[in-house]
Amino acid sequence: MNKQSLYLLDTDILSSLVRQPQGRVAQRIAKVGEECICTSIIVASELRFGAAKKKSSRVTQQVEAILDAIAILPLEIPADVEYAHIRAYLERIGQLIGPNDLLIAAHALSIKVISSVSYKTGLKIKSAASPDGLAADFIWSASGI
Repeated sequence: MNKQSLYLLDTDILSSLVRQPQGRVAQRIAKVGEECICTSIIVASELRFGAAKKKSSRVTQQVEAILDAIAILPLEIPADVEYAHIRAYLERIGQLIGPNDLLIAAHALSIKVISSVSYKTGLKIKSAASPDGLAADFIWSASGI
């Protein structure tokens, strides 16, 4: 499988899937194929934290079912280099984002996948370019726009 065809979904998108397992995000995943969907270990950590904080067995089971069904990618070199470049750029232009969003964007850029976090933050990075518009569809489906 070509990494360019992978969609790295962020916490907001996967949280929407947790809340609405048969909703628009699920429909988009069915459209592109589950094999084209992945997430970052950072997103998996955020989802598991949210489920633990909620203390809901239903939410925990739903989070685990989702994470069992998609690839969870480890954060590896050269994500650190991408992180430095993105953070320096964002500080220069005065646009700060959350630390986890920054790590997720760096992760996506370093492995050259399409990422939903890049759209949300307004970063103009090549990993966010989706020729078929599907990453934008994932954003749309989670935000309800």
